[in-house]
Amino acid sequence: MRAITARLSVMMFLQFFIWGCWFVTLGTFLAANFQATGAQTGLAFSTQSWGAIIAPFIIGLIADRYFNAERILAVLHLIGAVLMYQMFRAQDFTQFYPYVLAYMIAYMPTLALVNSISFRQLTDPSRQFSLVRVWGTIGWIVAGLVISFVFHWDSQQSVASGALRNTFMMGAVMSLLLAIFSLTLPATPPMDTGAGGFSLRAALGLDALKLLRDRNFAVFFLSSVLICIPLAFYYQNASPFLTEIGTSNATGKLTIGQMSEVGFMLLLPVFLLRFGIKKTLLVGMLAWAVRYALFAYGGPANIATLLILGIALHGICYDFFFVSGQIYTDSKAGTHYRSAAQGMITLATYGVGMLVGFSAAGAIADRFNVNGQHDWFQIWIYPAAFAALIMILFALLFRNEAITYESRR
Repeated sequence: MRAITARLSVMMFLQFFIWGCWFVTLGTFLAANFQATGAQTGLAFSTQSWGAIIAPFIIGLIADRYFNAERILAVLHLIGAVLMYQMFRAQDFTQFYPYVLAYMIAYMPTLALVNSISFRQLTDPSRQFSLVRVWGTIGWIVAGLVISFVFHWDSQQSVASGALRNTFMMGAVMSLLLAIFSLTLPATPPMDTGAGGFSLRAALGLDALKLLRDRNFAVFFLSSVLICIPLAFYYQNASPFLTEIGTSNATGKLTIGQMSEVGFMLLLPVFLLRFGIKKTLLVGMLAWAVRYALFAYGGPANIATLLILGIALHGICYDFFFVSGQIYTDSKAGTHYRSAAQGMITLATYGVGMLVGFSAAGAIADRFNVNGQHDWFQIWIYPAAFAALIMILFALLFRNEAITYESRR
């Protein structure tokens, strides 16, 4: 069992190293190499959302019905390696965009596949999965540290010389490595042999729509979609923001967010038990508003303490809202709609919510861009105010309740 756990951990490390080695610096790369507008940058980042929307079709139509999950994982990462190499070669945004869109359509289904492989191979997923999944976070952290402290591709001089292009080559090499490694993973055959036919409604999680009849869950669902709008500002603008104001080793510093994510993940069960789901979700929302306020006031003066604190809040932002939200959704769905409910939440948040968010972030960045210099106070104050408004509405409309589970037998 230790050998299987070790192989799954390597899989997770490579899976998230690949994502972290280029996605964090994408905004900085596009501005420096293609002189991309905010709208174009938003368009590039929104490929993640399109990938999240299309992913259920790939998983539902192919992986869950006809082929072993580890083989599909190998094929998708092999395709990803080719597409990443083409992103490395692209000379302008018009050439680059089709490749990044195709890449994210191929990559986003692999997030579900690595989880599926892990859950199927572990003997006690409730206890073992977190020990495997944490290696994904470590992979993301290592990718950022390699970019900043090993190759220094994100320094202002290197960015100006186009060195960030190398992140795509590194991603291509690691994608090829994971494609090969995937073939060594334990066989994970499909659970669904095709009986009963494919249900688009089930694949998209729409069977769980009846959960919205519950007033509390409807408030939570709407809040989840809306909070993803300010979330997109962080993914899209954090790296260009830190680079533009002259922060050294910006990509490495952004890994502090993932480091805090690991710590707060350990605190989350204690917080949920002591304070309940409503207060936990509110703390997560508050963290988003505070983070952007710290960026707004710390950025113009380049106050390192405020910037580092804002980055470190990522653990609370993500764990206390999104992870606790997944737990809440799981408890509300019950046995029959558990998978459908998680699929619906993922489609609505990472799909629809962040799609709107990336578009808004690009439009606001363009509005406060004068001759290539951004008014970062104005850019960050918008998501700060919006997150605060969502938090207030959630506090007024959501009634606290205990998280309970029906029997899973």
